[in-house]
Amino acid sequence: MAENNNENVQEVQLSKEELNELIKVRKDKLLAMQEAGNDPFQIVKYPVDTHTDEIRDRYDELEGKEVTIAGRLMSKRIMGKASFCNVQDRNGRMQAYVSRNDIGDEPYAAFKKYDIGDIVGIKGIVFKTKTGEISVHAHEVVLLSKSLQILPEKFHGLKDQETRYRQRYVDLIVNPEVKEVFMKRSAIIREVRNILDEKGFLEVETPTLQTIPGGAAARPFITHHNALDIDMYCRIALELPLKRLIVGGFERVYEIGRVFRNEGIDIRHNPEFTLMELYQAYTDYHGMMDITEELFREVCRRVNGTTVVNYGGHELDLGKPFARLTMTEAVKQYSGVDFDEVKDTAEAKAIAKEKGVEFEARHEKGDILNLFFEEFVEKNIIQPTFIMDYPVEVSPLTKRKPDKPELTERFELFIVGREYGNAYSELNDPIDQRARFDHQAKMREMGDDEANLIDEDFMLAMEYGMPPTGGLGIGIDRMVMLLTGAASIRDVILFPTMRPERAN
Repeated sequence: MAENNNENVQEVQLSKEELNELIKVRKDKLLAMQEAGNDPFQIVKYPVDTHTDEIRDRYDELEGKEVTIAGRLMSKRIMGKASFCNVQDRNGRMQAYVSRNDIGDEPYAAFKKYDIGDIVGIKGIVFKTKTGEISVHAHEVVLLSKSLQILPEKFHGLKDQETRYRQRYVDLIVNPEVKEVFMKRSAIIREVRNILDEKGFLEVETPTLQTIPGGAAARPFITHHNALDIDMYCRIALELPLKRLIVGGFERVYEIGRVFRNEGIDIRHNPEFTLMELYQAYTDYHGMMDITEELFREVCRRVNGTTVVNYGGHELDLGKPFARLTMTEAVKQYSGVDFDEVKDTAEAKAIAKEKGVEFEARHEKGDILNLFFEEFVEKNIIQPTFIMDYPVEVSPLTKRKPDKPELTERFELFIVGREYGNAYSELNDPIDQRARFDHQAKMREMGDDEANLIDEDFMLAMEYGMPPTGGLGIGIDRMVMLLTGAASIRDVILFPTMRPERAN
């Protein structure tokens, strides 16, 4: 079976037998070239001096001049003694005109045998065709790498969506818009860094392997260090090492890095994801709100050229001031229950039963307030909103509110029903911190395997004295989803976690 070289890529669904036959044809072509002394894999470099977007952007300057481009052959139209092909490099596609009279009989015969997906180098003159398409008139075509697999026409449907995630390299080849998402992701992270650097924050790196997984309520991945003969954990957050640096005298620090949580996978969660955490001495959670709002607004403006985004069918203007609402106010607004009027845990549980909110025996009043928020409020928050003043039971590392010690100076940012950031006025009282950790230990004994473990070294650092500090964590993947319009976290992670495919 021979491939149709006048088509971009395969137009029909091939059987496994047909696909294997086409791959065999390609392997036979490679073997023939190698036996003739023309092994493309022996080429170690090629003098590329221009990319496709540069040719378009600088056409007036480059017209009539020689350029050298390279990329993947995406289409080919053979027309006797002359042909057209399209080559795709990192920035786009460019048409090339290839004539036997210009490159010679043998090179042209070889070119006619090239397959879609092959990597080629082309040297030629920039010109426009009669139809006005900017092209390269080739006087040299070189095969730089032989593709032995068959490119699909396109990916579609659930099964192929899975294939896109598993074979991201193919997804990037055939779906240019996917590459644009990841180029924008890089720009988003770069602008986050730029803004924090402009504010005097120092970027640091902290350990990925930890002896105590702390800083979040999450299940860790456990591994074992053979030389030390100890279990270690892939970090679930960046918080505790960064706070140690605040104790040590760095007043503004941040880190952007991977964290790992041994939990479920859905459109918002991947077991490994990118987190940005920052800590600033001598400020509080109001200061963190200002930084959070500025980061989302300014990154959006710098990357997208506007502060307006459309996400999930909603138009959002990140240029407008973000709403600020306490958790108690939000729960009252959407459930009708005023937790300021709820006297104790027993009454909270009775109201939860009445409202159909499920809880566990270990839950206290603050836990139930948080459950009410998750049940009645979260899905209803569309425009950017800071939900403030979380109960102490779900905020073990956060400073209490002076006037309401059962609540803490903590907020989370919600947009279109999703949480995008989490921030505190950091708890810096070592005695209170010890009591909070002890409470977490009791919760763990009662079955909460996400409760914090006691980090004795962190407690020691706290006893040396930590200044009043504001801390903030932002899920970079979710920020990228928002600013690119991606529906799933898998669409913004190059290699999302997947269940291994079973061998046939």
